[in-house]
Amino acid sequence: MVASNLVLIPGASGVGRTVFEQLRAQDVPVRFMVRTEDERAAELRRLGAEVVIGDLTRPESLAAALRGVTRMYFAMRVSPDHLLAATVVASVAREHRELDALVDLSQMTVSQMTATSTEESHQQRLHWLAEQVFDWSSLPVVHIRPTSFLDNPLFTSLAARTIQENGTIALPFGTGRTSPVAVDDVARVVATVLRDPAPHIGQVYELTGPRSVDMGELAAEFTRALGRKVRYVDVPLERWEAEVLAKAALPPHIERHIAVMGRLHQENRYDRTADGVERVTGIAPESIETFVAARKDFYLG
Repeated sequence: MVASNLVLIPGASGVGRTVFEQLRAQDVPVRFMVRTEDERAAELRRLGAEVVIGDLTRPESLAAALRGVTRMYFAMRVSPDHLLAATVVASVAREHRELDALVDLSQMTVSQMTATSTEESHQQRLHWLAEQVFDWSSLPVVHIRPTSFLDNPLFTSLAARTIQENGTIALPFGTGRTSPVAVDDVARVVATVLRDPAPHIGQVYELTGPRSVDMGELAAEFTRALGRKVRYVDVPLERWEAEVLAKAALPPHIERHIAVMGRLHQENRYDRTADGVERVTGIAPESIETFVAARKDFYLG
């Protein structure tokens, strides 16, 4: 493996883990920065990654993790520290002076936002501000803006529960349309950029599934994939928040973000399609039906 294209990935799961699997297949060396030494870190080492302990919000640990690194992937779980981490990354990377690519995992909602818009969640606002920081830094940045993930609990664990209980998908989306994208497709885009970043520097890639569907059409895709009738049940947003979201015992920041996602779906803010996945990778994004069919046992229990 060639040391000069060493990639730093924060965290040990999510999109970053899938990016690693794709880079490993291309013999691109990866260093993970994780917050704790645990079994996931040990597994990454067994798979051939270098692992260091650090925290995106601590400049000294990030500076140590960046030694020898020329490409970095920036992403965090939904967190009120997102903007702090982005600012630390931008400032430390500027001093580092060795990055030829910083790939930022943002959100597609940013594409619809302005400096003063207020309809979005606090998390979405943090992504918008983080993009500004990275752009102001003059670093070689590529912004990746996926829409809602197909792998999101809204379309996986919550849907599986109600499908098994009564053959329904119960969400507060009203007549809104959506075009969720699979984590695997997002990771393919990120890995493609990290392998050969030069043609992509300064670009913004918006990622969606192949088409935008209303919830009846989404239920029909589940029906075809599972071989079992699935119908959509529209739940009032307030009731869904009280009966489903509140019982999930999520941190307040995450709970409010998901609640706003529900409202924005109601307002049809997720009715969007983009060609970013195919434009970057040459392969069309996975459909809802294909995604669900590959996980049939999970959805049917």
